Amino acid sequence: MSQNKVILGSEEWFSFPDLGIPTIKARVDSGAKTSALHAINIAPFVREGNNWVKFDINPIQNNLKTVIHCEAPLIDKRIVKSSSGFREQRYVIQTTLDIGDTNWTIEMTLTNRDSMGFRMLLGREAMSGRVLVDPEQSYLLAAQPSTDKLKEIYQNSEKAEGGLRIGLLASNPDLYSNKRIMEAGEIRGHQMEFLNIKECYMKLDATKPEIHYRGGKILDKFDAIIPRIRPSITFYGCALTRQFEGMKVFCLNSSTAITQSRDKLYSLQLLLNHGVDIPTTGFANSPLDTDDLIKMVGGSPLIVKLLEGTQGKGVVLAETKKAAESVINAFKSLNANILVQEFIKEANGKDIRCFVIDGKVVAAIQREALPGEFRANIHLGGTASVIRPTAEEKRIAIKAAKAMDLKVAGVDIIRSSKGPLLLEVNSSPGLEGIEGATNKDIAGEMIKAIEKNLKYKI
Repeated sequence: MSQNKVILGSEEWFSFPDLGIPTIKARVDSGAKTSALHAINIAPFVREGNNWVKFDINPIQNNLKTVIHCEAPLIDKRIVKSSSGFREQRYVIQTTLDIGDTNWTIEMTLTNRDSMGFRMLLGREAMSGRVLVDPEQSYLLAAQPSTDKLKEIYQNSEKAEGGLRIGLLASNPDLYSNKRIMEAGEIRGHQMEFLNIKECYMKLDATKPEIHYRGGKILDKFDAIIPRIRPSITFYGCALTRQFEGMKVFCLNSSTAITQSRDKLYSLQLLLNHGVDIPTTGFANSPLDTDDLIKMVGGSPLIVKLLEGTQGKGVVLAETKKAAESVINAFKSLNANILVQEFIKEANGKDIRCFVIDGKVVAAIQREALPGEFRANIHLGGTASVIRPTAEEKRIAIKAAKAMDLKVAGVDIIRSSKGPLLLEVNSSPGLEGIEGATNKDIAGEMIKAIEKNLKYKI
């Protein structure tokens, strides 16, 4: 019954609402069995136990600037023989095709069609029982849009979709902080992508630098990157951040800021040069002057810190001069670089963590060691409670973050008889403790900082 079928020409403009494609020109080919859609950066993934695939498409022929990021259920992988005889394994998706006033679900293979004249091919499997083809006609359902009209359609589509494309550059997607940042970005209408640092690799090129992801996906068209780099992979994580910066992508913390924050000696020197007070600290390369080094920081008890140590590791409390000499000389015999620091007894196992975002203290907690727990001027655990930092403590936290050029920082401060002293500045501070204690949406504040810096309004 032909009256119930849609009549198509050999070329038509279709749309795929589930993929966010408002219009695309297709070749209607009853000689081809399967339908095909142009796709690049194809990457399968699992969502709630089901197989999906994400990919990018340049929907307009010869226009690489317009990109749509798509996701669809993954139906199959098939070997497809092209018209030129080339056999290729392709991913197969299922989605809704809109044709004029009707629509139905079709299956399509994904392949790079840059060398073809059409971004889409509609095959007979998708047309069977629904379509008649008049090969002498074209654009029976919609007129051929002008170049300006196409630009308008896609601009309106992007505005309707809204949101920024933000990548979270980190190591563990299941970490509380990372899950919260992804969630906060999605709540505010942005496209969030988790980028595992170890699965990224770079192309260094003067004219076209690139970052690739597992399977060859090119990481481009990002508006912003949030680097959350473990200390153990600082070198490579900062190299990736630097590469994104070279591609003109806004990074919430810069590679330079992260690198200098991880160098304990340099960061302390930088803070002092900006007028931020720290506990008296000594550094030496030779063990020959151990006695004077101990006197320099006020004698025992004192703290010995490995420069490469992180989050409490490589930190020793030496309660007597003899113990201090023994620890210092032991480290030096291993050619380890160490800092020797005065012990602030009056802090009584407490410090203050100020969370600074874009030049403002958005939350603060006091952290207290459990009874009997060793705290060598650093936080090793215990309990956290809400605290209202003094104006001076806020000033120090903001000044420290600015000195390190960090837009996001966890600034640790200790109260002493000399006034508040800065202990450490963390460029990838955790969110769980401070969000749990304060009940504040710190992750949301990080996303707002990106919006502010990119002058994006929701």
